[in-house]
Amino acid sequence: MKTLLLLSAFLFISFISKGQQTVLQGLVTSQNTPTENITVKILNLNKSTKSNQSGAYHFTNVPSGSYDILFSGVGHQNKKIKITVNNDTTFLNVDLISMEANLKDVVITGVNRATELRKSPVPIAVLSKKSMDQNVNTNLIEAIVKGVPGVTAVTTGPNVSKPFIRGLGYNRVLTLYDGLRQEGQQWGDEHGIEVDEYGIARAEVVKGPASLTYGSDALAGVINMIPYSPNFENGKLKGDFITNYQTNNGMIGASLGLAYIKNDWKFTIRGTGKTAHNYENKIDGLVYGTAFREYNFSASARVDKHWGYSKTAVTYYDNLMEIPDGSRDSLSRKFTRQVLDDGDDIKNRPIVPENELNTYRINPLHQHIQHYRFYNTSQFKFGNSDLNVLLGGQQSVRREYNHPTVPQQAGLYVVLNTFNYDLKYNLPDFSGIESTIGLNGMYQANRSKEATDFPIPDYDLFDIGAFYFAKKTFGQVDISGGIRLDRRNIKWDDFYVGTNAQTGFGQQVNASTPGGNLQFPSFSKNYYGVSGSLGLTYNISEKLLIKANIARGYRAPNITEIGSNGLDPGAHIVYLGNRTFKPEFNLQEDIGLIAYLKDADISLELFNNNIQNYIYQSRLTDANGNPVVIVPGNLTYQYQQSKARLYGAELTVNLHPTAIKWLSFNNSMAYVVGLNQNKELLAKHGDQARYLPFIPPLQIRSELKATAQQAIGFLSKPYVKVDAAIFANQHKFYGLDDTETFTKGYTLLNAGIGSTIASRKDKVLFDVFIQVDNIFNTAYQSNLNRLKYFEYYAASPNGRSGIYNMGRNMSFKVIIPI
Repeated sequence: MKTLLLLSAFLFISFISKGQQTVLQGLVTSQNTPTENITVKILNLNKSTKSNQSGAYHFTNVPSGSYDILFSGVGHQNKKIKITVNNDTTFLNVDLISMEANLKDVVITGVNRATELRKSPVPIAVLSKKSMDQNVNTNLIEAIVKGVPGVTAVTTGPNVSKPFIRGLGYNRVLTLYDGLRQEGQQWGDEHGIEVDEYGIARAEVVKGPASLTYGSDALAGVINMIPYSPNFENGKLKGDFITNYQTNNGMIGASLGLAYIKNDWKFTIRGTGKTAHNYENKIDGLVYGTAFREYNFSASARVDKHWGYSKTAVTYYDNLMEIPDGSRDSLSRKFTRQVLDDGDDIKNRPIVPENELNTYRINPLHQHIQHYRFYNTSQFKFGNSDLNVLLGGQQSVRREYNHPTVPQQAGLYVVLNTFNYDLKYNLPDFSGIESTIGLNGMYQANRSKEATDFPIPDYDLFDIGAFYFAKKTFGQVDISGGIRLDRRNIKWDDFYVGTNAQTGFGQQVNASTPGGNLQFPSFSKNYYGVSGSLGLTYNISEKLLIKANIARGYRAPNITEIGSNGLDPGAHIVYLGNRTFKPEFNLQEDIGLIAYLKDADISLELFNNNIQNYIYQSRLTDANGNPVVIVPGNLTYQYQQSKARLYGAELTVNLHPTAIKWLSFNNSMAYVVGLNQNKELLAKHGDQARYLPFIPPLQIRSELKATAQQAIGFLSKPYVKVDAAIFANQHKFYGLDDTETFTKGYTLLNAGIGSTIASRKDKVLFDVFIQVDNIFNTAYQSNLNRLKYFEYYAASPNGRSGIYNMGRNMSFKVIIPI
């Protein structure tokens, strides 16, 4: 009986206790703005969760009693609050204090979860929308080049910029849109990034191998373009309208973005249009074939719940872009245009009429690029761990029209379909170790349609990789690293090309077709890679850091490097690949010193990068040293493979004296040397083959800026700035077979003003930015400008060769909040 009474009492107490289980919930804000990814921990119970995008958090089954609640998150000061839970539902809201942005900026690219910038040993740079708005940009990559030391771009006119990081580009730089890898025929010289520049709020740049998290194609680094969304306000429509005009090529841009939140649901939508005629410089005048017209559309819907969130988004990119070829009249140096297919003589074409040089009408020889993207990204929370899933589908459609007698016939017509998958599981912290396991990759299929030129075969690609990443803090030292295994299979069937009897152009045919030529014999190969990294950050003090990192990267050869055998009409190049190429592997060492002082921020980053099986382009010549011409009027390049080494440094010194708060003086320097270590080639050709192609020269950028600390009438914090971009001579170039030539240095002086325009009640009416680039209309050629090599004469009457970069350009931009 005594035992029965004790058991009854125990059950009664348990029932009462269970009946007193309550809910604890609330909202986390910072400066009254909802803040996500803040860890909320009940110390006494060792229970934790994270705030969602709306700043909300939620606990269930919390026994009644008094508890210490700890709020912590990257970029914010920790806050501990004591609370008594004694009702069915207890509410606890908290507003956290943000730390200094330059010390506590949070990044999500190249790490396993949101991380303070200072804790990552890998060099990562962040470019804000504010910085992008204050510069003249004709595309997003150009904005990043101006704002991040060590990033450059190979360009083909004003609307095509291919990013390079520390001298490495093409498929070695992985570009992401909202975390989803961008796939859009990026093997081509004139194939740009298919993203709406007005729809991006932030760019994060990883400088160095990021193969650990992303696999192949991140050998040089990663650029993550994060979409813009306005500050949400429940039940109200928010947004912005952007309009931009640029004087040099008459570029007109307009973009409208809207956002709406209702309880747990958030919706965004944006539409953008841009158009421009040919750009101009004082040497060439208006450069024929550089006009473009671009349209963008994007939309997303996101739901936030106590279990996590799910976001579904769609984007559409449509670009009509002319194809320059640089043909000219030999005496007047005026641009000419192709009017014949058969019998075309590139040195005897008609001159382009003046009225066709500044028209917004797209000429018949152009590219039409369309990119469709649909993806879902979700997070599922499980107490102290979470699962992140990203699934996406993309289609890139590229048509290049190069037949003047049959303008509706595409020379190149390829459709690339890609399915991406990315799963990351953030494990519960164990002994202070934050760790993640992941699996990601893609399936890809590329098909040629009704075209006449076939630079690459139809192929299928399957990519899969798994990784483990961990980080831990030991006092003043943050250590992180991990390992990854990758497998990529690429294959294609026999691909035959014949001649269309009616048009005389090439066409894809069956193996049994009379006169068919086997242009691409079948191929199948697996590529394997092991990559990893280990790095540390030593926090000497809160304002002085030393970072060191060593990483091994991996990249499988891309389709054009192993499979190409034909003309790319837009590039005016015949590419020849090599199917025996091995994957690239690199070992890069980084060391950096960062100091955030009272009156200055100083950063010095040094790197050394050794690459095995480096693949590069080289112009093809015959035994007599004459250029090999397979297709008249087009160059021929053959891919090579050898060892390579790149080393260099980036230095930033930003002065912001506290005694003169309105003044800032920002400076950066970037320097890289790329050495070709092919001993056989060096022994035969010496200095001509000593350096790698597409290596930028020494660059120095300086900006002096004055910003009013108080409103001046209706001007809220107006600013005025002057900046200079200095490029040294580039005499360290790949000169074999005239693949590259010496490039003279130059200095561009720029200036700008801007302000927020506010009403008397301090309501923001609009932001205005006026910027002038190349104030003195300097004539210059960048060594990374492909148009520099568009020249068909050994000599010219004015002593100038190739096409020059854009001259003076003034930009007017207005952003109106809604």
